[in-house]
Amino acid sequence: MRYYVVFEPTETGWAAYPPELPGVGVAGSSRGEARDLIRGAIELHLDGLREDGLPIPVPTGEFIEVA
Repeated sequence: MRYYVVFEPTETGWAAYPPELPGVGVAGSSRGEARDLIRGAIELHLDGLREDGLPIPVPTGEFIEVA
């Protein structure tokens, strides 16, 4: 699966969250750290949904390329 993730700079580093997975978010001291952390957070969240027998949200976002 491929989820869209928003990265935002903070006063102390970077925050990241996937809008399609409410409640999942991380903060890291660098964008790279936030990227690694959000990947793990998404995987953990999806594993929890599977274990609980809940549906996995299907990504609905769309990436638009512009010149």
